[in-house]
Amino acid sequence: MPRPTSPSSVEQRILAKLRAASKSRDLALVAPADLASIGSRRAVDIALHRLVAQDAIRRVARGLYYVPRVHRVLGEIRPTADEIVRALAKKHQLRIQPSGAQAANLLGLSEQVPLRLVYLTDGPPRRIRYGRQEIVFRRTTPRNMATAGRVSGLVIQALRHLGANAVNEQTIKTLRRRLTPKDRRQLLRDAPLAPAWIADTMCAVAVAVASPSR
Repeated sequence: MPRPTSPSSVEQRILAKLRAASKSRDLALVAPADLASIGSRRAVDIALHRLVAQDAIRRVARGLYYVPRVHRVLGEIRPTADEIVRALAKKHQLRIQPSGAQAANLLGLSEQVPLRLVYLTDGPPRRIRYGRQEIVFRRTTPRNMATAGRVSGLVIQALRHLGANAVNEQTIKTLRRRLTPKDRRQLLRDAPLAPAWIADTMCAVAVAVASPSR
């Protein structure tokens, strides 16, 4: 039976802080370093361990915690891997860019849902196990991050994953269907930032902007 907590305990103050953070629209992740004002590192670590044991909070990965959200019909709603990634990016002020199989899947160029989600970043590298999935933050060059957060960045990474030999007319048609005219204009603007063969494909996708539908 977990030890009861008093209103003045470290556990209660931590729980109050996490509950306040959880009221934001986006997922809020808290690390022990964020709780330094509440108590010593040892006291905070012990309190977090007890709160997890009591099911009052959840641990996403080592040193990352959140308050579970409960829907009155659906019950507890676990955050998605994407929510965790966005929360980490916001928390540490990182730029991120989905890459590899994930980028291809997001654009409809692959039906494979990868268990290993790779994000390029300008921050430190990191790996997180979340359920059956692994989230990987891979530090990359400023050039690869030049289009981060834009649709062109997603297209560049997806095409790079597929490879030049796998890109064909069907690939171009799929991207044309998925992307808005505004998105395709962005491809034209960002084409100079991509490798030559990817830039040619981006321009081919964007041609439909100037061509009337038949």
